[in-house]
Amino acid sequence: MSNLSRFVRRHALAAPERRALSYDGGDIAYGTLWSRLTRVSGLLDAQGIAPGDRVALLMKNSAAFLEIALAVSHVGAVLVPINFRLSPAEVDFILADSGARLLFCDEEFATWEPAVPLAIRVPAEARTDASRLPGGAPREAMTPRGYDDLFRIMYTSGTTAHPKGVLHTYRNLHAKTADHIVELGLSRETRLLVAGPLYHVGAFDLPGIAVLGTGGTLCIQRDFDAGAALDLIERERLGGAWLAPVMGAELLAEQAAHPRDTSSIAWVIGGGERTPERRIREFASAFPRGRYIDAYGLTETCGGDTMMEAGREIDKIGSVGRALSQVDIEIRDDDGNALPSGEEGEVCIRGEKVTRGYWNAPGKNAASFFGTWLRTGDVGYLDADGFLFLTDRKKDLIISGGENIASSEVERAIQEHDAVLDAAVVGMANERWGERPVAFVVIRAGAETPGEDELRQHCRDRLAGFKVPDRVIFTDALPRSASGKVLKRELREELTAGNRWGPETDGE
Repeated sequence: MSNLSRFVRRHALAAPERRALSYDGGDIAYGTLWSRLTRVSGLLDAQGIAPGDRVALLMKNSAAFLEIALAVSHVGAVLVPINFRLSPAEVDFILADSGARLLFCDEEFATWEPAVPLAIRVPAEARTDASRLPGGAPREAMTPRGYDDLFRIMYTSGTTAHPKGVLHTYRNLHAKTADHIVELGLSRETRLLVAGPLYHVGAFDLPGIAVLGTGGTLCIQRDFDAGAALDLIERERLGGAWLAPVMGAELLAEQAAHPRDTSSIAWVIGGGERTPERRIREFASAFPRGRYIDAYGLTETCGGDTMMEAGREIDKIGSVGRALSQVDIEIRDDDGNALPSGEEGEVCIRGEKVTRGYWNAPGKNAASFFGTWLRTGDVGYLDADGFLFLTDRKKDLIISGGENIASSEVERAIQEHDAVLDAAVVGMANERWGERPVAFVVIRAGAETPGEDELRQHCRDRLAGFKVPDRVIFTDALPRSASGKVLKRELREELTAGNRWGPETDGE
């Protein structure tokens, strides 16, 4: 059996008083965690949730998030975590597409009637203990799940107008866990800062829940705050963390301004960008005993496919490390032929942690693989030592603060404005967020040109705030190829030249 509740039960029997979670100033022992997840499992039974049913979570980080997630696995259902920053329309699409039977929703997000048969509001008092939610009798018997059963459907913006549901099996999850235990040296002594959102693979999987598998402790922040995170590191003697680029930058700035004792930190995993040497040296100063790990991974692989090795950060500057043991990485051309080291092509991945495909999307599945090799859409090369260097993206995907933004989704929203004839959205480098979207817009002949703020508000009414373009640039025409495809590289080059770029915004 592969259920996630199995290792909680094991630690609850062996060391019931050992701390599993820390949240909002309180500690939760393994024995208590086991008791709570069985009570939430009873609630799921009372709601008629059967094996294979999809259960969605629209929640910020909390002890309750993990207690519910573990209970969903315990009863054999499938977890569907949802980005709480999405608009109600975007959430409803995911609920409908996944066929979710039940939604757990933090009370603060319960502002509309969701498109789901059953919805349970999670009040503030239940964030620290999901078993406070009314339900049925405790359910200790688990519904066995095998390696090829679904554990989760995780929606990613990808590059399409609608998000895609990535299928994660227990095989994927356990292969990921094995890799991270070995690479990061996880044990029952590991104490991990969980500051990123748990709906994201970074917080849940990198290494996230693997720490509970080894009997360690997760210290959870509901919302990331650099000062509070450093206080937690100092007080709890935390050993590791995953941080999106913007989070890492804020942590370094806070540590420089108000130093804490960070000597307990052994490693911090970055958000998959090519980290400049300056940032690596700043990290070494802020965390004198720690190692900054540039990493690369996808939602499709549960994250963490490559990691930079200790001591190689400077001589392999610009690399995101070498493949871990559970994956193979090759560079392939457009026809799927493997390319030699040093030659650029599409990064392709295979292995036990790679998804078998997307929910309700046979067409996307066929286009996403070369046989057993997942096509990432990223362009890069492997050097002679097997270190991966990323150089570009085939897909028009913008990654802002660790969040994926599909340019086509933003373009579609802009084109719904009556005055807009054409639009293209590209990512612009941003010191804080990694990238932010910028829109190039062509106005219809005879139409009155709307103001930039008007178009941004138009987008804000239809999209999550982080997807709203930082800038709107009005132009007479978009550069296109002979086949009619927008030449986004030219737009990026124009932005890079700097003559059309204003001050950075907060990314909403």
